[in-house]
Amino acid sequence: MTDLKKIVIDGNEIEVPGAMTLIQACEEAGIEIPRFCYHERLSIAGNCRMCLVEVVGGPPKPAASCAMQVKDLRPGPEGQPPVVKTNSPMVKKAREGVMEFLLINHPLDCPICDQGGECDLQDQAMAYGVDFSRYREPKRAAVDLDLGPLVETHMTRCISCTRCVRFTTEVAGITQMGQTGRGEDSEITSYLGETLKSNLQGNIIDLCPVGALVSKPYAFTARPWELTKTETIGVMDALGASIRVDTKGREVMRILPRNHDGTNEEWLDDKTRFVWDGLRRQRLDKPYLRENGKLRPATWPEALEAAATALKNASKPAGIVGDLAPTEAAFALRKLMDALGGVTECRTDGAKIGPDRASYAGTAAIEDIDEARQIMLIGTDPAREAPVLNARIRKAWLKGANVGLVGQPVDLTYDYAHIGTDRAALDSVADKAVSDETREAPSIVIVGMGALTGADGAAVLAAARRIAENSQSGLLILHSAAARVGAMDAGCHAEDGIEAALSGDVIYNLGADEVEVPEGAFVIYQGSHGDRGAHRADVILPGAAWTEEQGLFVNTEGRPQLALRASFAPGDAKENWAILRALSAEVGHQLPFDSLAECRRLLLEEAPQLAELDAVPANEFSAAPEAGGLGTGEFGLAISDFYLSNPVARASQLMAELSRLAAEREAAPLAAE
Repeated sequence: MTDLKKIVIDGNEIEVPGAMTLIQACEEAGIEIPRFCYHERLSIAGNCRMCLVEVVGGPPKPAASCAMQVKDLRPGPEGQPPVVKTNSPMVKKAREGVMEFLLINHPLDCPICDQGGECDLQDQAMAYGVDFSRYREPKRAAVDLDLGPLVETHMTRCISCTRCVRFTTEVAGITQMGQTGRGEDSEITSYLGETLKSNLQGNIIDLCPVGALVSKPYAFTARPWELTKTETIGVMDALGASIRVDTKGREVMRILPRNHDGTNEEWLDDKTRFVWDGLRRQRLDKPYLRENGKLRPATWPEALEAAATALKNASKPAGIVGDLAPTEAAFALRKLMDALGGVTECRTDGAKIGPDRASYAGTAAIEDIDEARQIMLIGTDPAREAPVLNARIRKAWLKGANVGLVGQPVDLTYDYAHIGTDRAALDSVADKAVSDETREAPSIVIVGMGALTGADGAAVLAAARRIAENSQSGLLILHSAAARVGAMDAGCHAEDGIEAALSGDVIYNLGADEVEVPEGAFVIYQGSHGDRGAHRADVILPGAAWTEEQGLFVNTEGRPQLALRASFAPGDAKENWAILRALSAEVGHQLPFDSLAECRRLLLEEAPQLAELDAVPANEFSAAPEAGGLGTGEFGLAISDFYLSNPVARASQLMAELSRLAAEREAAPLAAE
């Protein structure tokens, strides 16, 4: 049990761990302490001095509550618990003085500042400041930085809280930002004017307590009070980050992270945060039919009749579930294909996983990474496949965890032992004896899709399972598609994998844009964007994007999450489950539900683990299947271009620019040293 200490805060006696800082203890007591530089997930800087409190019996000056621990307080003269005051005249005067100093050089930009309405400085100046300034000299100005196409800077507003510096250094693992100079000449700047090279850089916008760092794509498009805010789930990777989608009318204006300790903490990768402009472009807003080699707009009755005729005449119908499809739509497609005697498949990359749930959802939770002392990565690049999860591995590494990698050498923002790139290296680790010390330390094995998509994927998974069992570790399967685990839960897996689905004569493509459909098959495409799948289609049925319908998604650890509708689909586009329900009636095999709730009820009867929203079910491996032997050759990577990995991202102009800049950086020649 943690050593508990009694402390009296504003007359209330509470008991808290001695390692807690005073600012945390005040929060436990329900007392708000103003702060600018303090952030619970970053190191303590103690430089804004806004969180000052009075420690009775201590020095005759206020103390910074973020930098003082409860165990450092002295008891009273007769052993009474230490006393802290947060609203005494000393504290009030100190806060007013600090606020006056902070505003000495701050420009009066509030009417035109994009942070207006969400500015910590504004709010705290109203709550704790005074309505005058004794400063009459000219204000200081600073040069604005070019940090790239995502973060817009107004450095004259900067109050040197250093949150951005600490985040980029500690969490993102880059060293481009820092503070130079002393006193009035101090400023936050970037190394040699470089732009930021991280796919987590957008988080410094949220961290900045003033308008010094704002979102460049969102700037001056809306005020916060104009927006409708919807709490939902991100689907750009399989982490299942908790997000908030802000809409103005029918348009998505921005995407922000929500705090969720089990998945993304409070960080968000740049693709999820800035992909919203892809929701506006290249949208399918009406049905299309291919006639004489060309697509023409059609009505819904025409399109459904053409699709139904093709399915009724099919000898080998097949369904393919894409990477962004909600679980209910995948379930509806599987039920329709079952009625027609066809197959349904979601493993479009050929991954050798399933149908045992532990073999596609693993046996570990993402939170297990935090306490892990040994982390083994196999055939994965988490910095591209799940950047926020990679930041979590970095946090464990900073706490002393040892990281090993079998696969391509990649930049993961932390040091790791590179064991090898091929199957032989994995085999050597799988057969290695494990010491008792290693077995007792909490550890985790993370396997990526780059290791499981080869012909020997089942053998690779068996080897990873062997490593996990030998070291008593949890096994985390790191998927690259948000819809994959949910579709597997819905039964969308054929015995012969994706080859069975691609051999069909009529293929129902539910948003699968990452798969090449062979010539000769009749293709019905249902999706939201005019991407690769739509170009190959004979019938196009326009569906809603993930922000435009309610749906279940199951993240890479097997956690069911509910995505809520934030806006409405454009034009004649419909919800995905409703399209399949309407088509089933035309085909003559009407699905047994008339609403999303009824569809979900049938889904939960087959997959009861999905009923526990936001909980990670415990999965256990059944007896080891016949996996065959490991092949030869190096492991590949699941994602080649982080910014262009799905149809929404490929429709985004901003993602295209970021992809181009990343390619230029990788191709830039290095100077000889």
